[in-house]
Amino acid sequence: MAYTAKEDRYSKMKYNRCGRSGLKLSALSLGLWHNFGSCDNYDNMVAMVTTAFDLGITHFDLANNYGPYPGSAEENFGKIMKHEMAPYRDEIIVSTKAGYGMWDGPYGDHGSRKYLIASLDQSLKRMGLEYVDIFYHHRPDPETPMEETASALAHIVKSGKALYAGVSNYNAEQTKRMSEIMREMGVPLLIHQPRYNMFERQIENGLQTVLEHEGIGSISFCPLAQGLLTNKYIHGIPEGSRATKSKFLTADRIKPELIEKVVKLNAIAEGRGQTLAQMALAWNLRGGKLTSVLIGASRPSQIEENVKALENSEFTAEELEAIDAALAD
Repeated sequence: MAYTAKEDRYSKMKYNRCGRSGLKLSALSLGLWHNFGSCDNYDNMVAMVTTAFDLGITHFDLANNYGPYPGSAEENFGKIMKHEMAPYRDEIIVSTKAGYGMWDGPYGDHGSRKYLIASLDQSLKRMGLEYVDIFYHHRPDPETPMEETASALAHIVKSGKALYAGVSNYNAEQTKRMSEIMREMGVPLLIHQPRYNMFERQIENGLQTVLEHEGIGSISFCPLAQGLLTNKYIHGIPEGSRATKSKFLTADRIKPELIEKVVKLNAIAEGRGQTLAQMALAWNLRGGKLTSVLIGASRPSQIEENVKALENSEFTAEELEAIDAALAD
């Protein structure tokens, strides 16, 4: 039986304007970095995407190399779009990226015009889409002139293959320069996707100021620090958890002094009537500086729990001070 979206799907989600553009993004967006690859359960993927949409999440974030194997997340999302979500295409923001290694040879990596345009063409074919809403350069390329990368992004938008352009993992200086170049080309830089969470706050050292000045939106990835900002590891490393099978979070990172901080943060979250994960997501959105926060999930219930973070997204000055104190100890 074909999926039919819930009629009340827009009743509780918050939507934030992306920089100085006309586009709004759901405060939480679903990232397909993990659990949408060729080795994952397809029915579970469908359940996660449809659950997210029923909860008002309209933005689905991919990259060319998400899998494993690289490209398989886009293939699976394309199947979901075709068989479940096709009637809702105009209610959905789809983003993808290129910038990391995707295929062999000198043209399958980094930031050249050749790579970016070819990669997006491949992504569109895998997803069965005529266009994506946002196309990102996934990381800065020190060897390709920024003007060339910017020109490729501008061409992609003007060609209609993407509606907006963004960057990810650029520092403050790089972001400012890219924004200036793209503005000269008549295609404003819409959004920046940085890593940001309570443990990794580098964007506060200049990047957020640039984004505000340039009118660029922002969406954070890894807001839960690959699961460290949950209560999952408080009593050890559970079998089957990400720390037992991921190269992005290894068991040697989970040190006693880090867990001490997590325990203190968990107590603050309990005092707010939230899980630590919910508080960490709400913290990312505090003060309205981020447009959206990317969540990952391995099952639909995690998405349902994460969306509840929006029910208590305000912080008192005392709570923010307690969080900073817990992190500083």
